Amino acid sequence: MTGRRLRAALLLAAFPAAAAGAVALALKSGHRRLHVDRHRIELTPLPRRSCPDCRGDGGWWVDGANPEMEACGCWANRLTWRLRLLPVPAWPDEPPF
Repeated sequence: MTGRRLRAALLLAAFPAAAAGAVALALKSGHRRLHVDRHRIELTPLPRRSCPDCRGDGGWWVDGANPEMEACGCWANRLTWRLRLLPVPAWPDEPPF
């Protein structure tokens, strides 16, 4: 192998590690969680730790007859991004036996 080809091979080998590091940094700075399986790639928003309203908890409890948690706008109003990869197989209508 010549020096030029060896350098190119080393750069190509280092590219996936650098790309993974860049994706991890972008996800941490963007406050999103990555979920990957064979059917989808999904980016869901996370609450910001620096939010003055919820302080990173994602919401607060509302008192009353039926206490419920109200979601904070720091993550609840942001979109979830989903990319479908393989279709989910349909469940059969009949039992297997």
